[in-house]
Amino acid sequence: MTLFFKLGWYFKAQWRRYAAAILMFVGVDVLEMSIPWITGRVIDHVLGQTLTQALLLRYVAIVIAIALAVYVMRFFWRVFLFHSSFNLAETMRQRIFAHMTLMAPQFFQQHRTGDLMARATNDISAVEMTAGEGVLSGIDGLVTGILVISIMTIFISWELTLVALLPFPFMAWYFAVLGDRLHKGFRDAQERFSDLNDRVQESVSGIRMIRAFGREAREDEEFLRIADRAAEANIRVAATDSLYDPAIFITVGSSFLLCVGMGAWLVEHDRLTLGQLTSFTMYLGFLIWPMFAYGWLLNIVERGSAAYKRIEQLLQTESPVADTGTITQINSADISFEIESFTHHDGHKPVLRNIHAEVKAGDTLGIVGPTGAGKTTLINVLQRYFDAPHCNVRIGGTPVQQLSLQTLRSAIALVPQDPFLFTATIAENIAMGKPDASMEQIRAVAQLAAIDKDILRFPAGYDTLVGERGITLSGGQKQRIAIARALLLDAPILILDDALSAVDVATERSILSHLREVRADRTTLVLCHRLSAVEYAQQIIVLNHGEIIERGTHRELLARQGWYAQMIDYQKLEQTVESGR
Repeated sequence: MTLFFKLGWYFKAQWRRYAAAILMFVGVDVLEMSIPWITGRVIDHVLGQTLTQALLLRYVAIVIAIALAVYVMRFFWRVFLFHSSFNLAETMRQRIFAHMTLMAPQFFQQHRTGDLMARATNDISAVEMTAGEGVLSGIDGLVTGILVISIMTIFISWELTLVALLPFPFMAWYFAVLGDRLHKGFRDAQERFSDLNDRVQESVSGIRMIRAFGREAREDEEFLRIADRAAEANIRVAATDSLYDPAIFITVGSSFLLCVGMGAWLVEHDRLTLGQLTSFTMYLGFLIWPMFAYGWLLNIVERGSAAYKRIEQLLQTESPVADTGTITQINSADISFEIESFTHHDGHKPVLRNIHAEVKAGDTLGIVGPTGAGKTTLINVLQRYFDAPHCNVRIGGTPVQQLSLQTLRSAIALVPQDPFLFTATIAENIAMGKPDASMEQIRAVAQLAAIDKDILRFPAGYDTLVGERGITLSGGQKQRIAIARALLLDAPILILDDALSAVDVATERSILSHLREVRADRTTLVLCHRLSAVEYAQQIIVLNHGEIIERGTHRELLARQGWYAQMIDYQKLEQTVESGR
């Protein structure tokens, strides 16, 4: 039951709604408790031949009034209670989403997407049920049980009550044993659900590769194996849960047997009337609900506890990059790199070494080198995706560690290697960073990115719905839409991380020409493998194994006849062969 204490922060915030619901619980239970008493009175009047028509009508009217009052109060306590539980689910989902948006890339490398989705959906639903159904079962069952036992003890017979309750301690012990098994079973079932969720997400995202490699049958087998494990875990939970009802029926049946036997003896010795025994047995029937409520409460709480632990683990995971910066404004778009060495948290060899470079506002810096040279890592350090104690990276003379993450990230517009497009229209994808942008602004940046004509060829134009991850578009179209999206932000710093690899040379030249015109006073960093993209850069650095091996302009690097000049010659030869000249 510790889960209720952990949710105390929410119960305090919503105490008015819960108090109103609980008061109505009590009102409903008190009114329902009067029915057996009325029934007993009627039976005693019948046996004593004192029941008149007026008295009977009065009792009938009272029962009808009670039924109407119970109906109204049941409606309102459900509204108050379940409204609060739904709000809890919404609050927790907002917390999880806000928490994940602050996490560094390492966090998502360590946590599977399917598992995160399971925690934000299935686990929260389990906690929501605890705050709704759990509170209902606990409070209603407790109030009903206390009222019933109090009435049977005080107003009917304490001796008969004591005898009737003899089987209940055995049931409580049995429930305690089952509760521990349920908690472990639910925890395992939630983990298996995460595995299943993760597998479905991966299969749907990679469906093209699955079909391309003819792995449909193998993927089916793998999915069935994981689904079987999830089903087995849930079956074990269901098997444990199914042991509650028989225990309740045996307990209640034994209690009724003892009640009838002891009650008959008390009636025979004139220590109890037949009407009182009838009322007592009816009240004993009311104890069935608290027993079921207690079993249901254990089920819900154990499920919610296992889920809440997983949610707590997620929320207590701190980002490797703490938002400790206090400066909220950058002075200029100048960038300087002073990196002695940088090593990933799980690595042993430095990924970057002796990186010293400066970029003035309005200049373009080309960053080139072979695959794995450290180009993307250098940009990640600039964006503070990693905390780098031996790296002095500044923007406008201010160390990036002193800038708030919001300020730092809003100063940089990034076009990544693999652009991500959302399931929305093309216009909405371009305007993602600036939702209030007009269609004129959207079309203007689309023209700069050389994608406007392609978009207008679609029947719906800018209102064309993009499939998940941009599946309905070609690679070049996705890259150019991502470039347009970045240009709309008009950020002081623009990073193109191999963002032109899927477009032809002519389109590349057109886009770069437009960038030089509109970003004359902005800083641009271009990472690429096709070196024609950096020919007009004011400075080019060549990385290899994390170190700068060449530096200069396009002409200067050609004159040195090093790696850069060799790659230029190779790529020109490649283009000649492709063109057939």
